[in-house]
Amino acid sequence: MEARRLGIVGYGEVGKTFAAGLKARMAGACAWDLKFAQVATSAAERAHAEQQGIRACRSMQELCEASDLVISAVTASNTLAVAQEAARFLRPDTVFLDLNSASPGTKQKAAAAVDARGAFYVEAGVMTSVPPYGIRVPMLLGGAKAAELAPLLVAWGMDAKAVSEKLGVASAIKMCRSVMIKGLEALVIESYTTARAYGVEDHVLPTLQETFPSIAWDEQGAYFFSRVVQHGQRRAEEMRESANTVREAGFEPLMTAAIAQKQQWVADRAREGVFADLPRKAKWQEYADRLLAWRKK
Repeated sequence: MEARRLGIVGYGEVGKTFAAGLKARMAGACAWDLKFAQVATSAAERAHAEQQGIRACRSMQELCEASDLVISAVTASNTLAVAQEAARFLRPDTVFLDLNSASPGTKQKAAAAVDARGAFYVEAGVMTSVPPYGIRVPMLLGGAKAAELAPLLVAWGMDAKAVSEKLGVASAIKMCRSVMIKGLEALVIESYTTARAYGVEDHVLPTLQETFPSIAWDEQGAYFFSRVVQHGQRRAEEMRESANTVREAGFEPLMTAAIAQKQQWVADRAREGVFADLPRKAKWQEYADRLLAWRKK
């Protein structure tokens, strides 16, 4: 398998990371994002791409026609729509690598659209947050071409492992893990803020430390708050896809749906400016105090 011309769909945090990390290994790299076409964001986003040596495309069609490896890095809710739009323009034998956090069923529908075009769909389960790792973020690949693509990505400096020829396996691993990780985030935010409201956090956290001594609960709390405040909307969408994963397994996603609601609730508060101007390394107590002040309004 060869791939020399890279196309990134979704020029957000993840898309920018992969574009910057892979461009030197490619004969050419381009990107497409709806922000390129919006008056409020077009100039800044196109300028960023140009500074990074990434060609900003004018449409999905232009990107697909210029690429033999297309990486989809959009929000979970747009996973299927983006694959279906790309499928209209993909050239035969193009590899479509889907990094998005979506349920096995959603990935299978996306694959059907891509494969019908004569292109090759490969799903990726990205197993942790991208920024600390960059392109070396651990990912699991699935699909008929996963085993063929994995060594190519590894040669480019990525951490990719093929887990199954069957579509949905990599996504199932990712989404089941997400229920736990995003669930912990939601639980910590709810528990810590409530403890702060009652003034009992100095009693609660030591008991957690005693029960789970390997976790630095104070530091972990600050990290969880910061990540949800920054990326709560994306996390909420991912958890809705996690809920679909649970449903596809035949169960009612009672816990997963609640996690999505909590993530969305925090995202809504962030959008309202509740956490505005908090320092990058704020303590969890500062986040909780902002929520407590908001509650009293």
